[in-house]
Amino acid sequence: MTTERENLFMNAKEVAEYLDLNEKKVYAMANEQQLPGTKVTGKWLFPKPMIDRWVMESCHFGMLSDRLIITGSDDPLLQWVINRLGRRIESAGLVNYCSTGSKLGLNQLARGHADVCAMHWGDEAERDLRHTALLKRHPQFKQWVMVHACSRDYGLMMRSDHQHLCHDLGETLALRYRWVARQEGAGARHHFDNWLTKMHRTTTDINVVSTAYSERELAGMIARNEAEFGMGCQGIAGEFGLAFVPLGKESFDLVMPQGVYFRYLLQQLFELMQTPDTLAFAQRLGGYDLSGCGRIIWSPS
Repeated sequence: MTTERENLFMNAKEVAEYLDLNEKKVYAMANEQQLPGTKVTGKWLFPKPMIDRWVMESCHFGMLSDRLIITGSDDPLLQWVINRLGRRIESAGLVNYCSTGSKLGLNQLARGHADVCAMHWGDEAERDLRHTALLKRHPQFKQWVMVHACSRDYGLMMRSDHQHLCHDLGETLALRYRWVARQEGAGARHHFDNWLTKMHRTTTDINVVSTAYSERELAGMIARNEAEFGMGCQGIAGEFGLAFVPLGKESFDLVMPQGVYFRYLLQQLFELMQTPDTLAFAQRLGGYDLSGCGRIIWSPS
């Protein structure tokens, strides 16, 4: 009699027979997290429904998938577009966006918990170096591609009644104004730490009153008068009606397995990113440049 485990799970030998692969190849793909599986008491088990889904997506380049889970960095324009994509597809699929920060987002992508990771890490001019360096920390990077979403202005956010304090940032840092910082591994925190270094300061030298786990959370704290200053993109400042002092430009990019790039939902997302409504909303938020949106800017080949 076939047991429930045999219906739901396969061992490496069974997967090798099922996929017509060498058993050593199955172990190698499992260890590199290319195959969906889990290790229990030292032995690999593979959920058959997920193996079937993996085969389907591999065969059809993901075009038949009805889900798109996006993680990584926070962006108000991307969230706005995703909301409209959700309205377009209604019950025909699911698009979900959960901001976690760039580094954690890449970890989630590597583990198969997400389909796409949004990321930004350093100035735009250093994108090709810094973004790919983060990708290459994961064994799965050879199966990934990086696609440009937009360029963004980043800088300091504050309420308009404090904007005059930014005429002398060195003096402002020396005073006990309240700052809110992002968590370690977030692109905005990377900017913040680099900027403080240029100002000959660290986070221990200033009055950091809280850690925010998204740029929206950071901007909300400033808007509610729980802090005076924080760092993020101009689009977030525009969304919350905050004043903004630009410090530089960054490349906001999307990383995904190669097959995901061809998914219908992702291509719909890129299409919506270029509509007149989206371009007008980006202009209202401020600090965006969507030229080159949807272009593959890195692949392992």
